[in-house]
Amino acid sequence: MRRSLAILGFAVLLALSFALPGLAEQKELRWGGDTEGGAPYMFQDPKDTKRIIGYEVEIIEAIAKQLGRKPVFVQNGWDNLIPGLQRKLYDVSIDGLEITPEHKQEVNFSIPYYATFLQLAVRRDNKTITSLEDCRGKVVGTLKQAYSHQVLEEFGGIEIRLYEDEINAYSDLVNGRLDATLFDAPIAVFYAGFNPEIKFVGPEIGRMEYGIAVRKEDKELLKEINGAIVALRDSGELRKIYDRWNLWSPMMAKEFNDYRPRQADAVMFNEWAELQRPEFTFRDRMKRYAGFMPVLGRAALTTMKVSIVAMLLAMAFGFVLAVARVFGPKPLSKLAVAYIETIRGTPVLIQLFFIFYGLPNIGIKLSPFVAGAVGLGLNYAAYEAENYRAGLISVPKAQMEGALALAMTRWQALRHVVIPQAFRLVLPPLTNDFISLLKDSSLVSVITMVDLTKAYGQLATTYYDYFGTGIIVAGIYLLLGLPFVRLARWAEGRLAKVGNMARLEEETTEELIASKDGIL
Repeated sequence: MRRSLAILGFAVLLALSFALPGLAEQKELRWGGDTEGGAPYMFQDPKDTKRIIGYEVEIIEAIAKQLGRKPVFVQNGWDNLIPGLQRKLYDVSIDGLEITPEHKQEVNFSIPYYATFLQLAVRRDNKTITSLEDCRGKVVGTLKQAYSHQVLEEFGGIEIRLYEDEINAYSDLVNGRLDATLFDAPIAVFYAGFNPEIKFVGPEIGRMEYGIAVRKEDKELLKEINGAIVALRDSGELRKIYDRWNLWSPMMAKEFNDYRPRQADAVMFNEWAELQRPEFTFRDRMKRYAGFMPVLGRAALTTMKVSIVAMLLAMAFGFVLAVARVFGPKPLSKLAVAYIETIRGTPVLIQLFFIFYGLPNIGIKLSPFVAGAVGLGLNYAAYEAENYRAGLISVPKAQMEGALALAMTRWQALRHVVIPQAFRLVLPPLTNDFISLLKDSSLVSVITMVDLTKAYGQLATTYYDYFGTGIIVAGIYLLLGLPFVRLARWAEGRLAKVGNMARLEEETTEELIASKDGIL
């Protein structure tokens, strides 16, 4: 018996020795997308916010399985998906990317995996708009950098209002800020189809095809992706995914030459429809908000880490700039002035784009966290330098002259006499700048980081709730900033006491000298 068990154990170990290396060598398929794009493409699972679901998530997972790879998701903003692909943040990108001549100049596309059209929507009580022709002289909302934007521009005579996401566009339509909206049909069905105040009008507009974006040089990967799409199409796997999300259409039937009846129940679409039901109790809402806390907690931690590192960099480099400008030689002073004016004269968002997407062109590639912290730190260093300069020049020149007269070096005079007095003056604006930086850290979401603001957008898009979610996120920002406000007040009090003691000692010394002179 023991011998049999030993043989069996040896066989298992032998099998594992062959299997484990294969598992360890399994390649990854890193794919980029934007969960803020919403349903039905990709979004956080309302039942479990740690999961990402959507029909394109299922497609890329099926393709990865066909290729024997492990799918790894990388978050990036929708309008930065192609730049992120070129920067090699991921291998492929899929997120309703339309195969257009403009896009094809930058990347290669797989064969189309989905075909659809544009859907015009208006308010339920609108009787004047029944087609795109009726939109001339009207205000129409759409997604920026999308095919729908191009269609509206080419049509002419329409005031176009661009949006980052579809929810705000449909909200503005309901609230009367827009006369109509034009979005891809899947977006329209999932975000306006359940709204009793919105209706679809007119025939199908245009035709667009979605493809998986691949870098120009990755020709072998493109060939593998195309082969996987064909295999999934021929096996009926793609058809089942579309049926589950209620996305099969006559256009798709013609595209795939598949006129069979439904191959799977629309379970995912029905779950989304249930989520849109108006009957939602206060208790259900509070339970939902409680479920947000893990996601918002992780995002808040990211926000704090990047803000603290950026502020430490800003304080250190800003101090160097201020000292160089006030006390440095003329060439160094002019260089510091040039840096300060250049940084303060350009938007921080442009600086972040340049650091993250521009510097790789000259071989400098920084991680999203490092790029975000460095970008914010270098930007705020220019403002801190001006705060320090104001503090330094507010210290009377006699203080420096007296220190030098006591045989101190210039650096010793700065360190022991001038800087301590200046720091007490710059502490309040320093605190205010940290609070501002904490809020400006929301800009790091453009370089693939999921901070607190990005998490807010993802959750609000998933649940169609900008109001309640916004109040929670605003409260978190407030709580993050309060400890630093308290710390600054404490430091101000301590420095004020030190300053009062120094002034008291100085006045006492002057009185003793005066009394001694009087006696003499």
